[in-house]
Amino acid sequence: MTGDRGKDAPLALAPAMSDALARWLEGERATRDRSDHTIRAYRADLLAFLSFVGKHRGQPALPGNIAELTQTDLRGFSAHERGRGLGARALARRLSAVRSFIRWLSDREGFEASRILNTRGPRYRRSLPRPLAADQAREVLEMAEAGHETPWIAARDVAVLTLLYGCGLRISEALSLDGRDWPMGEALLIRGKGGRERQVPVLPVARQAIADYLRQCPWPLEPASALFRGARGGRLNPGAISGAMRLARERLGLPPTATPHALRHSFATHLLAAGGDLRTIQELLGHASLSTTQVYTGVDDAHLLAVYRAAHPRS
Repeated sequence: MTGDRGKDAPLALAPAMSDALARWLEGERATRDRSDHTIRAYRADLLAFLSFVGKHRGQPALPGNIAELTQTDLRGFSAHERGRGLGARALARRLSAVRSFIRWLSDREGFEASRILNTRGPRYRRSLPRPLAADQAREVLEMAEAGHETPWIAARDVAVLTLLYGCGLRISEALSLDGRDWPMGEALLIRGKGGRERQVPVLPVARQAIADYLRQCPWPLEPASALFRGARGGRLNPGAISGAMRLARERLGLPPTATPHALRHSFATHLLAAGGDLRTIQELLGHASLSTTQVYTGVDDAHLLAVYRAAHPRS
């Protein structure tokens, strides 16, 4: 193909690569509970990348020439996407999908992918989710209960969201719980970021929500298996909970900042408003520094100074 049209038009995928992409996307959907929206986004991400590789190599992308790519090639793709106007956050997600696909492809085809996987993605500032009001948090849990047509999945979503709001867990911490963690007492040992362990009180409402879910769950509770299961029985993927939260948010007219992680912020903020000590909240959240908790709860400097003065009163 010649001329400007040939220069700009994407190369068609080779059958082998088209088959590999379809298999990877199906694996993401089946084993990780990826939503249809996420699968479409991943497909667009990989098509953009494979099209770039095809133009770069002058022939449709194949597993063999993917194996030959280096960090320079991925940096070239990043520069190309930036030039097309892709923002840092969207580019970071795109590169994450590309790396995941290449890692899967390297295992399948038996090649070493470290030369390309070591490339760092762009940095972008993460904005902290805003906490929900107490009545909004309750409404989210009520909406989640009615948000799925399958009763046990609705009960599961309520149980997970209750742990985020009632115990201040990270979503990764909630979904890493196993059958051996049940039944729960009044406190639960959580291993968080950096391997830091903490004891988290478990409210009766959280234990009841988990019990309701387990009573309906079609999968047997086994010590070494996931406590929270996906629709196909595997460990629940965070995307499923994000989807449940998104549906509740849309039905309640809440802002986009109302995410699962915002429930953890809400736990901390509401506890502080009720008179909780900032140091105690820091321990409950598993933060390494008090300054992180200060930002997390939206605490101003005056309140932080009051906490310090209460802990170290002047004579």
